[in-house]
Amino acid sequence: MFTGLIQQIGRLTEITFQGDAGRLSLMAKFTAPLQIGESIAINGACLTLVAQQEDLLTFDVLRETFEKTGLRGKPKGAPLNLERALRMGDPLGGHLVSGHVDGIGLLQRITAAGRDKVLQVHAPALINEMVPKGSIAIDGVSLTLVEVRSADGVFTVHVIPHTWDNTAFNSLRPGDQVNLETDMLGKYVRQALFNAAQNSAVSWDKLRSAGFLP
Repeated sequence: MFTGLIQQIGRLTEITFQGDAGRLSLMAKFTAPLQIGESIAINGACLTLVAQQEDLLTFDVLRETFEKTGLRGKPKGAPLNLERALRMGDPLGGHLVSGHVDGIGLLQRITAAGRDKVLQVHAPALINEMVPKGSIAIDGVSLTLVEVRSADGVFTVHVIPHTWDNTAFNSLRPGDQVNLETDMLGKYVRQALFNAAQNSAVSWDKLRSAGFLP
């Protein structure tokens, strides 16, 4: 589990595959010691640390993860948002993030609103899981949804200067792909409402069992 508050920026070294099993390597310097086997979110995707040589970190990565996230489009040297897994007692400064990417969005536009940056993202497959003022993780960063347009599958978020300067966001350009994870609590509410609607649907069998039909 993560919070969506980025702790370090890493630099991609390489991604290699043998069959469906791969390794992702990056350079990053954490102040606290890392443990082999711990989980770290890389641009919002939870991966397991399997090797460390000073600042060179290596992670296992499945081909499915590689192909279904924005990691596949990253060149060598690309900056990556990093966050270690949440531990009991740690402050929850963002929102609960699982590290399981729901899909990819297309960054359409970056504009300014005062000192903030406004990101406009096209994500029609996930738009129905979003609500204005709800939470979303973009490349692992916890943000608040401002505008959600279901008709054309577009949403916007505001990024404050501190977040812009201290994440890999400042390297983004229109046309880039970004990893998206919609709000975990919202998913449960949506599923609960769906189940309630399914259970309350009128059917001949339900009318018969209730005594309205012979």
